[in-house]
This record gives sequence, structure tokens and C-alpha cells, in this order.
Amino acid sequence: MLNKEEIKQIIPQREPFLMIDEVEEYTPGESAIAYKYVDEKEWYFKGHFPGNPIMPGVLITESLAQTGAVAILSLEENKGKNALFGGIDKMKFKKMVVPGDQLKLEVKIIKKKGPIGVGEAIATVEGKLVAKGELTFAVVSHLDN
Repeated sequence: MLNKEEIKQIIPQREPFLMIDEVEEYTPGESAIAYKYVDEKEWYFKGHFPGNPIMPGVLITESLAQTGAVAILSLEENKGKNALFGGIDKMKFKKMVVPGDQLKLEVKIIKKKGPIGVGEAIATVEGKLVAKGELTFAVVSHLDN
């Protein structure tokens, strides 16, 4: 189990944009399972939506991407690098995520060729599917453009 401080040793995101709270398990270059504990005090609930807080789908997707980044950036040759979005495909949202939910995030790397890869991403709450899709990533050094 990795806590937030240990996660920050692998991926470059920081608060308020660090979207995973702990990693249950990971296999470098292959997969990761993480959790986001959705708190009513999250910054995005102030405007999405007042009186009816719902976690934005793009932030669920970002949480999944950060989970995949743990898998990819934990590889020795990728330490100190960044994983950028190259694409989002087949992403479907099936259930709302609200304060108090424990969002389980699972990403399995299904394709890799050089610095480019694809992760199969699944988010669930209490075993019920919230979102599913494929995330394409590119591993870059911090100075690549």
C-alpha cells in the first residue's frame, strides 16, 4: 500500500490536483489499483454543482490516468519522467460519483510501443461500474515538448 507521500515519489502531480489517495497494489509497467476518497470538501464541488455535488467525469478520468501513471512511471527507466495524455477512447460513464464515495481505480497497460502506450481503465464504487475506457499515454521527460 502506498500513501500520498509515496505516490508523490512516483508521479509529479501535487495538491490540489493529486487525484488519488492511496495505491493498493501495482506492478511496474503493467497495472495499478488505487483509491480516491471523495470528500465533500473537494475544491470542485463548490461549482459542480452547488447543492448537488457530483464529481466531474473529466476528474474521474484524471484519477484513472494518475493510477496508470503509477504503473508506468514506477518502471526504473521512467523515474523522474511524466506520462501525458495522448488520447481517451471508448470512455463511458455509468454512475455518478458523490461525496462519501470510495472510488476504486484500476488500470491495466494493454499496449506499449516505445514511449507510447494504452491503459484499460475501470472505475467502480462499491463494485458498481462508474466509468470505463482506454487511455493513451506518452512518457516524456520534463523538458520534452
